Formats: sequence, structure tokens, C-alpha cells
Amino acid sequence: MKVLVLGIGNVMFSDEGVGVHFTEMIKRNYKFTHESNSLEFVDGGTLAIALTPIIAEFDYLIVVDCISADESSIGDVYFFDYEAMPNKISWDGSAHEVEMLQTLQLMELAGDMPKTKILGVVPKRIEPMSFELSDEIQASAKVMEKTLLKHLEELGFSYEKIANLNIIDLANEYKNKGI
Repeated sequence: MKVLVLGIGNVMFSDEGVGVHFTEMIKRNYKFTHESNSLEFVDGGTLAIALTPIIAEFDYLIVVDCISADESSIGDVYFFDYEAMPNKISWDGSAHEVEMLQTLQLMELAGDMPKTKILGVVPKRIEPMSFELSDEIQASAKVMEKTLLKHLEELGFSYEKIANLNIIDLANEYKNKGI
């Protein structure tokens, strides 16, 4: 089975970039092994529909993105099956939500949709031209990390920690070098 962890977001819009930063943090902090399954991490940025040929190559997809949820608080983390998306989740917490949701719906209609899980977090601020992540999102990254690692273990992956970067380290790389 080919597994893809896809980070979505715009790194120039503060918390909106959490999916990209988080995915890169996990990719660089851990070495994953499985006797037969493969695992890849992709920075999906804001490409949305342009990601369909990439996504279609995989059997299992984990999308990491900002979401909105009724009766939620900033920094709340949700992990759910795309097919069983809770009614209180709306994905309108990001600047690109319609495009990514439409991308998944398009893939579903075309019959190219892999089994999909969503790892979402409620952002605090989405503001243009800021690489800064809120304190709440930084704290949520730890919950997201535990959630993703536990799920990858459930899929049979073993992992070894090889670095100790935090999500701010990754956001600062963009801030210091630009896009």
C-alpha cells in the first residue's frame, strides 16, 4: 500500500500554512519503515485540483489542513475519515478550503479517491504576508504529531526519531529565506 501524507496551506498566511509546516516537520524528524508499505510526504501548498494526478497514485491519503468546526476552540485538533466527516466540520477555516474539498469530491466522482483521512486543526489567524504561527497552533502541533504517529503505527509503520525540529523552525525557514 502506498500512503501519502499531504500538507495543505499557504505558508504566507500565518496559521493557514500549518499543514505544510507540520508535514515537513514530521518528514524531517522521523524515519519510517514498513516491510511492504511505502510512505511519502508532499507539500501540497494551495495547488488543490492540480494535486489530483499525485493523489491518484496512492492507496491511502492523509490530508493535513486547517478546518472549521462548530462549537470548537482555536487549536482544536480533529482526525476523521473523509467519508464520515462530522457534520460540525466545514473546512471554511482556511483560505483555500473550497478548492481542496472540491478536489476530493472530484476525485471521488472520478473513482480515483484513495481511502482518505483528514487531520485538521482550527486556526487562530489567517492573515496575508505573515509566516508567524499562533501559540495555539504551536501547541496543537504536538497533539497532531501524536495523532499522526499513532495512526501510522496502526497502519504498520515503525518510526525512529532522527531530528528535533519544531513547527516554528520550519515556519522560520520560509521567513528567513522567503518563498
